[in-house]
Amino acid sequence: MAKQSPTRTRPGDGVASPVEERLAQLSAQFDLLKAQVRQAQQLANLGTAAAMLAHEVNNLLTPIRAYAEYALTSDDHELMRKALTVTTNNGHMLIAMSSRILEISAAKPRKTEPVAVRAVVEDALASLCRDLSKDGIDVSVNVDESLTVQADPLQLQQVFFNLFLNAREAMSASHSGRLTVSGTRNDRTVVIEVRNTGDPIPPELLPHLFEPFQTSKPVEREGRRRCGGLGLALCRDLIEENQGTIRVSSTLGESTTFTIALPAVPTTTS
Repeated sequence: MAKQSPTRTRPGDGVASPVEERLAQLSAQFDLLKAQVRQAQQLANLGTAAAMLAHEVNNLLTPIRAYAEYALTSDDHELMRKALTVTTNNGHMLIAMSSRILEISAAKPRKTEPVAVRAVVEDALASLCRDLSKDGIDVSVNVDESLTVQADPLQLQQVFFNLFLNAREAMSASHSGRLTVSGTRNDRTVVIEVRNTGDPIPPELLPHLFEPFQTSKPVEREGRRRCGGLGLALCRDLIEENQGTIRVSSTLGESTTFTIALPAVPTTTS
């Protein structure tokens, strides 16, 4: 009987070689790890904001408890009605706050669509669950409601959430400052600027700011070491996934500006 020669895989045969199969497996593992790191960073950002969130929850719960306890000791029906009204209103705000927190930490498949920039900016500000004016920060959003980009709305919200959280921290020492968000359209591109008047970024750090583990923040807080420098790397990753770019400039005594460029939604002509 004639000896059969072993089957060899040649280009164009439609059968993956062991090396190609292994590369495909490694690629899938890398994508999974990347998604897990992204999810961990979003949870870490919420951890950074935990004290702020706890303070706002307490502000909503305190009047609920006070009115309820007082109403229980009184036969005043008007007071009972007021207690129920406060409980209902603050309960709605607590539910909305919880929904925002769950949304900002969600890991969902990427889906691009026309996104109104102003609406996403306002959602990201709401996700902080605290009015920045309470921290002495004046917020100005100069973005036309008609300005739209082609992007994943949740990913864009996560980028703004990170930038706003960083801006708040940069201005927290002085308990004052200004956060300005502006947007313009230039041909096929929308340019969004997020500017804050907080502490400047050291010049030697600027070229590396979007690299993992590069941070201008203290590596320790209240005696505890923390992992920093992943938020801006995540921002760059998300913006680039949406076919955009992000860069930063910082001037001592003036401001720090993050500039994002994203594809504009094509205008329709009748």
